[in-house]
Amino acid sequence: MIEINFKRAELEDKEVISHYFKHHTSRSCERTFVNVYLWSRHYKVQFAIVEDTLVFKSEDDGLAFAFPAGEPENVKRALEVLMEYSKEQGYAFCMYNVTPDNFALLEHWYPGRFQIEYNEDDADYVYESEKLATLSGKKLHSKRNHVNKFKTEYEGRWSYEPITKDNLEECFQMGLKWRNENGCEEDIEKNAEICVTLNSLRLFEELELVGGILRVDGEIVAFTIGEPICSDTFVVHIEKAYADIPGAYNMINQQFVEHECMNYKYVNREEDTGSEGLRKAKRSYRPVFMVEKGDVTEIQQ
Repeated sequence: MIEINFKRAELEDKEVISHYFKHHTSRSCERTFVNVYLWSRHYKVQFAIVEDTLVFKSEDDGLAFAFPAGEPENVKRALEVLMEYSKEQGYAFCMYNVTPDNFALLEHWYPGRFQIEYNEDDADYVYESEKLATLSGKKLHSKRNHVNKFKTEYEGRWSYEPITKDNLEECFQMGLKWRNENGCEEDIEKNAEICVTLNSLRLFEELELVGGILRVDGEIVAFTIGEPICSDTFVVHIEKAYADIPGAYNMINQQFVEHECMNYKYVNREEDTGSEGLRKAKRSYRPVFMVEKGDVTEIQQ
């Protein structure tokens, strides 16, 4: 009987989890300790080290694993262990959030044995940093207009600054106000998201996050939080703005990238989770490519 000691990610696991992600990089937004740790309170995901690879297990709907992070030869050995483990637990072997690169490796090792079904709701939107900062070109004309309108309307009254320990509490209070204004108590997903937002502020320094603030008349009206995910990509995890400040979302997006992300070629702004409003907004910024993710199952012979 195979025994694997899966556990929920805690702050003390940051070093070991980050080590695997740093040495086996991906542009997928899930491949960061921050995402794993903050969302593990909502999604029941646990991790273990199997054959010197980092493995995540989900039991939300049956039993499924994320693609192991590690050296290819170790990944193959880990997959063999996980297949046997699934069998012993009485489940067919399944994986989630598998990228095309991961699946190509799987197909190389096990030709024709597995199939993948990509889920449009889970695909990450990736943009060129330079485009998000300058909003240049015909396709981003309307975004540029929103930013220019904001600058004109609040001329001399707006400012941008990075998040620091000195303004964290103000951000937290803005987050609480945003929660009250957006009906988070009645919506499970919104409530989970604002919990993640507030926890990211509580643990901002410990998680080594990067953030930016937009002020109007000295008051915070928007903030955003993210981190580098690999050498050429920065991921934006959180973005909050007051709905009654027209252009605040456009402005914090543009300002944050201009000030914090220009050392990275790409900005990953995560998935749209199937929300039509979010999908429309993310597509309107013209992603340069998507990070596709799918569910892998064994083809029944």
